[in-house]
Amino acid sequence: MTNSTPQSITEQELQKLEVRLDELVNTIERLKEENRSLRNQQDSLVSERANLIEKNETARTRVEAMITRLKAMEQGA
Repeated sequence: MTNSTPQSITEQELQKLEVRLDELVNTIERLKEENRSLRNQQDSLVSERANLIEKNETARTRVEAMITRLKAMEQGA
C-alpha cells in the first residue's frame, strides 16, 4: 500500500500539468511556424497566379492580333 499524502498528490499533479503545458507550448510554436509557412506559400501562389493571368492576357492579345491579320490577308487576296 502506498502512502500518498495530499502534498505528494499535488506535486504529481503539478508535474503532469507542467508536462502538459510544455506540450501545448510546443504545439503552439509548431502551429505558428506552419501558419507562417502557409502564408508564405499563399503569397507565392497569389503572385504566380497574377503572373500567369498576365501571360495569358498577353497570349490572347497576340492571338487576336494574328487572327485579325489573317482575316485582313484573306480579304486582300
